[in-house]
Amino acid sequence: QCRFIFPDNLLGISWVDSSWIPILNNGSVLDYFSERSNPFYDRTCNNEVVKMQRMTLDHLNQMVGVEYILLHAQEPILFIIRKQQRQSPTQVMPLADYYIIAGVIYQAPDLGSVINSRVLTAVHGIQSAFEEAMSYCRYHPSKGYWWHFKDQEEREKTKPKAKKKEEPSSIFQRQRVDALLLDLRQKFPPRFVQQKPGEKPIPVDQIKKEPEPVPEAVKPEEKETVKNAQSAGAKGPPEKRMRLQ
Repeated sequence: QCRFIFPDNLLGISWVDSSWIPILNNGSVLDYFSERSNPFYDRTCNNEVVKMQRMTLDHLNQMVGVEYILLHAQEPILFIIRKQQRQSPTQVMPLADYYIIAGVIYQAPDLGSVINSRVLTAVHGIQSAFEEAMSYCRYHPSKGYWWHFKDQEEREKTKPKAKKKEEPSSIFQRQRVDALLLDLRQKFPPRFVQQKPGEKPIPVDQIKKEPEPVPEAVKPEEKETVKNAQSAGAKGPPEKRMRLQ
């Protein structure tokens, strides 16, 4: 049974034959791997030549070309098979590794594929984080930028609203505006005065004050007549006496 995930990439597929799983061991694992339905098996390898000529696997060391060997075994759960290019009886070059776990065959990824997968996973996570962060970002010309989280809005709705304490009224609220302006004018008198509309204001120091009129000299006789008139006006007219006959 072959399960394809990415047909063009062997790293994305797996293969298993359930009839072989009960009898898998060190001696039968290479025969299991050499099944014709296994997509990881190369039928032009030296193992196929040895199998057709009914020779032992020891003859692989005397041949040149692609071959499969059992690299590691941990019965009955884990087997590792290596594909290698033999150039001489003592010189080989690894091409790929395959691991069998519970009868399922996978191809081990190379270092470049591992780094590429980790980088793509990290980039995808960072991009998703930026997209989610941008969904909570808000902007207004008068306020600027701020964060708006849905959880925070729900918590604010569930929180009991605390009653605000009434603050005492200020002096500005208790007094009229004209009284405050008059008070400020007395504390801070103006330094410039505009005598007529449209004219340039001039400093208060340069305004010429008109001299107050000097009271005229009053003669002492006139003073006495004024006093008598005032006293008479205050006392009222004299009472008329009855005339005796």
